[in-house]
Amino acid sequence: MNHSTENMGVLSPLLVWDRLEVGPVQVEKKRIIAPYRIYAQGTETQNELIYTYEEAVFDPADPQAHNLAAMITAQLAFNYGLFCRQMVFHGLFDTLDKRFIRQMVENTSREIYVNKILWKENPFLKPGLKAAVAPRKLRRYTQAEISFVSSSQLPPPGWQHWQTDKHRHCVLSSGGKDSLLGYGLLKEVGAEVHPIFVNESGRHWFTAVNAFKYLKSQDPHTARVWTNSDRIFSWALRQMPFIRPNFADIRSDDYPIRLWTVAVFLFGVLPLMRKRKIGRLLIGNEYDTTRREQFEGIPHYDGLYDQSRFFDEALSAYFLKKGWSISQFSILRPLSELLILKILVGRYPDLQRQQLSCHAAHKDPADGRIHPCGRCEKCRRITGMLMALGADPQACGYSEAQVEECLQALARKGVKQLGTDATHLLYLLAEKGLIQLPAAEQAVLAPHAEVKSLRFDPLRARPWDIPIELRRPLLEIFQQYAREVLYRKKGKWKPYSWQKSADFLTPYPFEPHPHALPAGSPSFLWGELTWPEAEARLKNTDTALLPVGAIEQHGPHLPMDIDAFDAEYLAKCVAAACTAPRPLVLPLIPYGVSYHHDDFPGTLSVRNESLSQFVYDIGLSLARNGIKKLIIINGHGDNKPTLNYAAQMINRDTGIFTCVDTGESSDIDIEKLCSTPNDVHAGEIETSTALATRPQLVRMDLARPMTPSFSVPYLNFSSQRGLPWYVHTRRISENGVLGDPTQASAEKGKLIWDIMVAHLVNFVEMIKSLSLEEIYQKNY
Repeated sequence: MNHSTENMGVLSPLLVWDRLEVGPVQVEKKRIIAPYRIYAQGTETQNELIYTYEEAVFDPADPQAHNLAAMITAQLAFNYGLFCRQMVFHGLFDTLDKRFIRQMVENTSREIYVNKILWKENPFLKPGLKAAVAPRKLRRYTQAEISFVSSSQLPPPGWQHWQTDKHRHCVLSSGGKDSLLGYGLLKEVGAEVHPIFVNESGRHWFTAVNAFKYLKSQDPHTARVWTNSDRIFSWALRQMPFIRPNFADIRSDDYPIRLWTVAVFLFGVLPLMRKRKIGRLLIGNEYDTTRREQFEGIPHYDGLYDQSRFFDEALSAYFLKKGWSISQFSILRPLSELLILKILVGRYPDLQRQQLSCHAAHKDPADGRIHPCGRCEKCRRITGMLMALGADPQACGYSEAQVEECLQALARKGVKQLGTDATHLLYLLAEKGLIQLPAAEQAVLAPHAEVKSLRFDPLRARPWDIPIELRRPLLEIFQQYAREVLYRKKGKWKPYSWQKSADFLTPYPFEPHPHALPAGSPSFLWGELTWPEAEARLKNTDTALLPVGAIEQHGPHLPMDIDAFDAEYLAKCVAAACTAPRPLVLPLIPYGVSYHHDDFPGTLSVRNESLSQFVYDIGLSLARNGIKKLIIINGHGDNKPTLNYAAQMINRDTGIFTCVDTGESSDIDIEKLCSTPNDVHAGEIETSTALATRPQLVRMDLARPMTPSFSVPYLNFSSQRGLPWYVHTRRISENGVLGDPTQASAEKGKLIWDIMVAHLVNFVEMIKSLSLEEIYQKNY
């Protein structure tokens, strides 16, 4: 049964467009323009999506710029897979982009089906639509067949690594409390912060004007991107016959049909991040924005997927695989809205004065500032929290009359918060005598201390969701304002001492190259699992990584376990950076085929037959345990023939997919960083990677170059026409070095790790998502 047959009669009332086409994008130095075309009932309607920048961020001759521009302008279309038969994206897209687009269109189709059509009351829909669409769990909710057309004369966008700095942080900014607090906190802990605003063409920009003007006058890193996305959203609504024609006049605190909106903004700031070499993108989301729900058996995210931890992880994984070297996260997830506002008021009052969350705000000619409406749900929520905290809402623009009106409305209508958060807010206001509730409601009100506490739990807010060097200074600030620190276990809140917890030291997964080896996690380290844990893990994981190295001389300046350490380190970094279910990392095989280094003391070598038989036996055992994909990560080049043979035999006798990576996935990019010819052992590359991970073990005072040059060019190791050949190292190098370690640097090493991890994560993500039949037969 194909998805169109399965969906027939269920989603057909929503199928109102024949085709939506996006692009091709026109790329200028400061602007990109992409046509949007809707075909329905024999007619074509067209509009243009535009992003404009205050500085030059694109090179129109660069295929990478066209690829980035195509992904920026595609995002808005993700909202419409539920409503059309075809979606056509014109532009330069690679395999990663196509996979990402298909996944996120499907995710958004399901979310809109549940949240905008079935579950919540949507005042923008014409009567009768909700009754015509029944809730049903389907394999797929996207009704569109998605296709990609490259209409550009430019070559395909080859993989490119962005050189970014993790000390530089972009805060996706607005006038809301979250982005203002995020900015203040990062500045206080010494980070370089770039508040970047996205100027929507509609009145939504009013919410950001006060904050933008203030930060622009204070911080030279402040920037703005203009887009007409609001106008395109409104234009698309006018092409939907089930939307009320007067939708623009309907007062509501929600959007009619859109749930993929944050990405429309965050993709828009990527060109500035690339130009400024910014390595971190902060989204201002708090504790209540990661909520998994079910409606009539249909899993969904309560309309908040693009503000959830899962969204951050999906985007960080995509950026990592693309080589864009950007991680996306929120530093506010352990905090409730009330606690966020408490810190903002108490610690950064100048920033709090710029706070404006009202989408019906207006400009006051008297002072030139934007003022809130004082009547919407966001206004009553903000004023209610400020009054509960003993703060003055007039500081951020509310009049005394508006405050009174908001408090009265809050008592009647409540606010959009988690049940406990809303109840605690009402409790605080009633206790202060600021609102009057019916006696029956007043009697059942009770405090929820966790709302004013720092909250961690395995789903919404984990300690390791914040990069490790930010963790301590931020948590120390949070703790000054929180009632206590709690962790949710088995549905109950327990006191939590983060300073003593192993979780506190767990590395942030999407920046997989700290200066020390990542801490082990029982979620993906095979050797640390108990057998019941292994049994459970193997039910949803069929991919394993086997690191293989060597113990051999690496010149007078490097330790002998370089190949072993690097293979294991890379395997762990890759697994940590993959999406769930992560591949399992097998215990390291530290010994390799190293007879050619035997002339140097300390080298330990095994025979080819021994290593191949050992790996073969492991492969057979893995197959018996249900592993279907084995990726051998080889840290020692001379193991390659032996491991290739073992992989062949494993595949022959078990049928499972087996491959060996000895750097093939990344060497072409790493070689561009290396200035030394024939740099193959203990030289520029290996010394750089060691300086980036274990600088205390590198003796740069003993590093000496030994770069071989051969009379027969086909014997050069760095030649693309070079032949594999074998020789005892002592015959061509007196100190055991083949290369120039004096050209090494920790910065170069970090970049090399970035490249290796990005490519292997990309490969592993593709492999683990496919069945064996798809790997062996499927063409894309």
